[in-house]
Amino acid sequence: MAIEDQENTIREIKPKNRRIMGAGGPEEEENRWPPWLKPLLKEQFFVHCKFHGDSHKSECNMYCLDCTNGPLCSLCLAHHKDHRTIQIRRSSYHDVIRVNEIQKYLDIAGIQTYVINSAKVVFLNERPQPRPGKGVTNTCKVCYRSLVDDSFRFCSLGCKIAGTSRGFEKGRENLLMETEDSSSSIAIGKNITNLQSFSPSTPPLTSNCRIVKRRKGIPHRSPMG
Repeated sequence: MAIEDQENTIREIKPKNRRIMGAGGPEEEENRWPPWLKPLLKEQFFVHCKFHGDSHKSECNMYCLDCTNGPLCSLCLAHHKDHRTIQIRRSSYHDVIRVNEIQKYLDIAGIQTYVINSAKVVFLNERPQPRPGKGVTNTCKVCYRSLVDDSFRFCSLGCKIAGTSRGFEKGRENLLMETEDSSSSIAIGKNITNLQSFSPSTPPLTSNCRIVKRRKGIPHRSPMG
């Protein structure tokens, strides 16, 4: 009985070990990023605070990483003492955050940085660009916006989340495979067309051609005997 109990215990432990080690499941995908990041990117900043709307300081441009309960105004910070808070700024109607603030809590390697008001910033979300500029050799891997440096891969925090997910990488591999297959099919079709162009064709009949019939000779009777 003791041996059977030991075998059952071993059988129960093995699946748990597999789940902990994992192979990149949904739980591991979610744990790659801090829990406050995705809620931050979905928020709408620079709106009037619903608690301090009468104040001239009611513009919501702050965010608490510990509470993640929406954008805050400067008066709301009194209720978030000793919490990790960041300030959101704007550039060309898009939300940005200073590099020296966000890099304390998040790895921003590979994200394009910009200098605005003598401070380095990164954009929160993607800014799709219809046509890359002339001579651009490097673009965002997600929204294809032009990047100024080949060392960068993404134009924003949101694009880095999307571009480093397993689903995005797998989808991109499938797209490349489909592109290669379609290119091969096009090449085969062109080769067949070229071969057909070299095959001899039957010359058409012209209306000036006449069919010449041979005339029969005059019949001769056999001599009577």
